[in-house]
Amino acid sequence: MTLPITPRPPLPDTLIKALQTRFGSRFSRGESIRVQHGRDESIHTPILPDAVVFAESTEEVVALVQLARVHGVPLIPFGAGSSVEGHILPIHGGISVDLSGMNRILAVHNDDLDVVVEAGVTRIQLNTALRDTGLFFPIDPGADASLGGMAATRASGTNAVRYGTMRENVLGLTVVLADGSVVRTGTRARKSSAGYDLTRLFIGSEGTLGIITELSIRLHPVPEAMSAAVCAFPDVDAAVRTVIQTIQLGVPVARIELLDTLSIAAVNRHSQTTLNETPTLFFEFHGSEAAVAEQAALVQDIATELGGRDFAWATRTEDRNRLWRARHDAYFACLQLKPGARAFPTDVCVPISRLAEAIAETNEDIAQVSIPVALFGHVGDGNFHLVVLVAPDNPRDLAEAEWLNERVVGRALAMDGTCTGEHGIGIGKAKFLVREHGAEAVAVMRTLKAALDPDNLLNPGKILPPLNVGD
Repeated sequence: MTLPITPRPPLPDTLIKALQTRFGSRFSRGESIRVQHGRDESIHTPILPDAVVFAESTEEVVALVQLARVHGVPLIPFGAGSSVEGHILPIHGGISVDLSGMNRILAVHNDDLDVVVEAGVTRIQLNTALRDTGLFFPIDPGADASLGGMAATRASGTNAVRYGTMRENVLGLTVVLADGSVVRTGTRARKSSAGYDLTRLFIGSEGTLGIITELSIRLHPVPEAMSAAVCAFPDVDAAVRTVIQTIQLGVPVARIELLDTLSIAAVNRHSQTTLNETPTLFFEFHGSEAAVAEQAALVQDIATELGGRDFAWATRTEDRNRLWRARHDAYFACLQLKPGARAFPTDVCVPISRLAEAIAETNEDIAQVSIPVALFGHVGDGNFHLVVLVAPDNPRDLAEAEWLNERVVGRALAMDGTCTGEHGIGIGKAKFLVREHGAEAVAVMRTLKAALDPDNLLNPGKILPPLNVGD
């Protein structure tokens, strides 16, 4: 999608010289480096930053912010580049701040079940380091995203139904503000009544209020037993009703994932699996051996009553990993359904009682478009995704994708849901912010942005819609 780009003058020579002196080879204006930092997984047209700085400490981020502020140059935090709503695109020009070199695990507190990490540590890196501790970090958005980026977008994923999102699992942050000052929010205590909850203010702020450089994160004990299963259903409605009954009965499942027929067909081709090509639920249960067996039996009974069949269990670690790897690869598998296409992804979240209705009406909309659309998602918490495959240069494809996105989001908002369960706002969902929160709430957001970033230099153009859009 073509974005409104604000023309900016080139970086001042004085700034270039200062950055070269301060960062040496970790300051780059090379085209290949800029290309890497000028696109994400979204459908939005890539936009190259003016330069890239590879920061390796909070102190270096402070130095960069102070230099950029003097020269009025925007800064765009960059983690792994796996976002899907254009979060990292420099639509107003500026410097991409690559935090991937800040990848140190600073302290693991086994007895307190928490860890302190730099923002560039990825979730797989962290869990690999925790392998011998009996602890793990459960937030799993699929991509091997950086933890700073996950906090900035309030990520969740397949385990959210049991373990929550980044909002529930971040205890505190170190954040560099737009004036170069450093704030440390929260403590390692499990609760506090002291002052405003600044940690939650920065979680989900998408780099618009400050640059996250360190995080204190909650860990969880590795369960005694884990069991995964897949179950095929005659239609999506039966699968979704199984989810609703499971949640309403209070079964503490760790994951419940839905893939529709098209998604399963794509997964089979991509991952060489042999799943029945029909709507399918993926389950995972965590707990003691007895609890896992009880949960699994109860869910199997619910599913069977609603037409579920061909339960296939995976209790060995390698079998579970293979199953979930196939699920995580669903996005890339779906891309292969239309060679040369890009994904126009959208996600919404609705109250669990409205999930069946929301998906049924969405499938009616899907039937009206000519482009491939796969539906899957973390339905255990009411969140589902559409992967709409479009040829970026085909106006009809883009028009149909926009229509579908409008329909899905409008429906979710009408059901007291949200326009994005986990992808974030970025650029693509900004136009829905007022419709979801109301003009008064968005005005408060603008006030916060203006107070913390009065020169609008931190990831400008993200989250908040232009004043002539919805306001």
